[in-house]
Amino acid sequence: MASQLTYPVRVEAKLGEDLSRWLWLVKWVLVIPHYFVLAFLWMAFFILSVIVFFAILFTGRYPRAIFEFNVGVLRWSWRVAYYSYGALATDRYPPFTLDDVADYPARLEVTYPEKLSRGLVLIKWWLLAIPHYIIVGLLMGGTWFTFRGDDWQVASFGLIGLLAVVAGVILIFTGRYPTPIFDLLLGFNRWVIRVAAYAGLMTDAYPPFRLDSGGHEPGATMTVSPAAEAGSASLSNAEVGRVTPAPSATTGWTAGPITALILGSFIALTSAGALSGGAVALWADTTQREGGFVTSPTAELDTNAYAVVTEDIEIDADGPDWILPRAILGDVRVTASSRTPIFVGVARSSDVHRYLEDVSYSVAPSFAGRDGRDLPATAGSAPESAPQTQGFWVESSTGLGTQSIRWAPSNGDWSVVVMNADASSGVAFKADIGAEVPVLRPIAIGLLIGGGVLLLVGIALIAGGISRASQVR
Repeated sequence: MASQLTYPVRVEAKLGEDLSRWLWLVKWVLVIPHYFVLAFLWMAFFILSVIVFFAILFTGRYPRAIFEFNVGVLRWSWRVAYYSYGALATDRYPPFTLDDVADYPARLEVTYPEKLSRGLVLIKWWLLAIPHYIIVGLLMGGTWFTFRGDDWQVASFGLIGLLAVVAGVILIFTGRYPTPIFDLLLGFNRWVIRVAAYAGLMTDAYPPFRLDSGGHEPGATMTVSPAAEAGSASLSNAEVGRVTPAPSATTGWTAGPITALILGSFIALTSAGALSGGAVALWADTTQREGGFVTSPTAELDTNAYAVVTEDIEIDADGPDWILPRAILGDVRVTASSRTPIFVGVARSSDVHRYLEDVSYSVAPSFAGRDGRDLPATAGSAPESAPQTQGFWVESSTGLGTQSIRWAPSNGDWSVVVMNADASSGVAFKADIGAEVPVLRPIAIGLLIGGGVLLLVGIALIAGGISRASQVR
């Protein structure tokens, strides 16, 4: 009978013999191919976990084929971590496979759950796991503060990585991997993997707040699938005593199903971006229009200088001005209001800079809902003439209260200027900016349709991959 200490997620490892003193210094380069593949595998893991969430919610079961894939991703990640900076405890290069490799020094197994709680799936991966997430954060990425230049910055380095590097340094000088650090690292990694499996909905058993250090778990046995059973011949007698043949059939996750799953997951994530963009564009088109213009929130700006000028608005669209950018932006409207008579104008940036060359003015990044109180000003004096007397303005408006200009943009560099009508200092006003954006609704509809098609293609590929993997038993 298994020990009461046994947890359904079992992580075991054997410390490598004759470890190289120096190889660990370049393992970060050697594992780059694994990191590349794992990036796609974890993307698929995330997509499949979403599917699993609903499967458990409605059926109480974890689909077996998906379970085998997700356990394989954890197993692959554990082998890479063990070889690299999760432990640095073997020099044997990790195999590129989701399957269990019985004679590899780092192994992982998760007991398949025949039944899972439908209610627990709603809260265990976020609410119940919060205490463990805090601990995992310390193990994987502890933080401290560093002072650099004129401000403080946060640096990050996990306790697991730190201990692995310490073990590597000791290995350089002594030629031996310190066993106490090995035992501690196995306990830390085991804790992280248990939490990952629990958050991945693979078990309802809450991860114990217990550090099971050392290469072997108390009371645990590791099974050997038929695919890996032949490799167990190279294990030592002591190690064979810790494994038992598994009754399950070989996994169906071969290159074909895995490729279909990864491609489908990538397309599904792409569709999510398209659908989100389409939804936001449709929301803006239907709710954020004011008088036909998609309008920004109102910004409050003030300065002690004589003018507030936007940063240069660069428009460089390929095509005739009457098509682009007019077809994209349509007309642009700038509205400003003040308690005193105010001037609002738009002109070529070169003309604005020439007019304000010796004038004290402030620069605002934009008028799109970004408040700017006490804006810093350039050195300079008062303008020689009032702004409305200049002839270079493309559009302008002067008066008391709310002033609005409507401008048809074209290629070039443009600036919007707000000044007091009498060219005095101390400019304070509220402003917003809007554009017709006639293409917004067609873009929204196109993104929604395109995202829907991509989602269907992604689902088809994912379902096909799972189906093919399920057929091999």
